[in-house]
Amino acid sequence: MSWNLTGNYVETCSCELMCPCNLSLDHGATYDFCRATLVFDIRQGEVEGVDVGGLKVAAIIDTPKVMTEGNWRLGMFVDENADEAQLAKLGAVFGGQLGGPMAALSPLVGEMLGIERAPIEVRHDGLRHSVRVGDAIDFEVEDIVPFGVTTGQPVRFSGMFHPAGSDLTMAEAKRSRINAFGISYEGKTGLSSSEFSWAA
Repeated sequence: MSWNLTGNYVETCSCELMCPCNLSLDHGATYDFCRATLVFDIRQGEVEGVDVGGLKVAAIIDTPKVMTEGNWRLGMFVDENADEAQLAKLGAVFGGQLGGPMAALSPLVGEMLGIERAPIEVRHDGLRHSVRVGDAIDFEVEDIVPFGVTTGQPVRFSGMFHPAGSDLTMAEAKRSRINAFGISYEGKTGLSSSEFSWAA
């Protein structure tokens, strides 16, 4: 069992700025739940000999207020361009069956809502990152540049526990329409990364 993935990452969730769950999974969310969409734009990758470069995966979760209590609901969209072998391998990686970052979270998932193929479009335009997944998901987040920062560099969190990495850029949602696998919410905050890198 060996695989590796590198690419870009974008997320939006239902918490207000900033998401307490990103500070630590055992902090309570802003509301009585945390709902999030995690989007992985795979630039290069191979899973057990199957090339998955150029494909995209979007996962949507519905969790309790305190994420470590478990009983998450999880649904996944895989790029419509994935063939059967690519679909199976990406489903296993993002479902946690092949180790890696998602394996650490898989014990928290109480209900798998399914895996569907869909057209997934991800665009990056400077500080703005937009995602469209079929007719189910459409959102845009903008990286936050702090007041007084003349370099234009956005705020980054370092040392966090997150499947996409430990150093991510903080963002806020500029638009949001999310209704997938029976999970519906308004995205308010977000994260982005110009590089995620996984291997197992």
